Amino acid sequence: MATVPSPPSISPKQMAMLRIVAAMAWADGHLAEEEVAVAVDSFSEMFARDTEHQMQLREELRDYLMQNLPLDTLVPQLETREERELVLKLSYKTIAASARSPYEPTINAEEVKTYAALVRLLALPDEVVQAIEERVDRDSLQGEDWLANINGDLTQLANDRL
Repeated sequence: MATVPSPPSISPKQMAMLRIVAAMAWADGHLAEEEVAVAVDSFSEMFARDTEHQMQLREELRDYLMQNLPLDTLVPQLETREERELVLKLSYKTIAASARSPYEPTINAEEVKTYAALVRLLALPDEVVQAIEERVDRDSLQGEDWLANINGDLTQLANDRL
């Protein structure tokens, strides 16, 4: 019988954000290493108190990402528009991180469907969703470090509201 990992040493609000991004990573039934890396790196840098905690948190988060939970039970746990926008950024970046094979688009049909459900559940204005997607795409095309670009926003949200 498989054992369930202990919950990561993060707050319930942080856990909700992690679970939503994990659900997006699982959208196609496959959790790619690139998707895991985006989520683990982002969340460990965002939520760790120091370098030692960051290393510990990386392992905790990696184990916890293996769980696939439904979006409709997770999104209502987000209380602010800022939280919803940041989850959308992380989710879009996560699904854009890899393709299952070189012959399919980076974001496959299953991920498109799950992402559309997430957008509906987040209830953000269309122009906000479009702006977030364009920013992530632009940063990716320009070879910019996406994590560095949003890390300040994420850290501020984590410190102020979580």
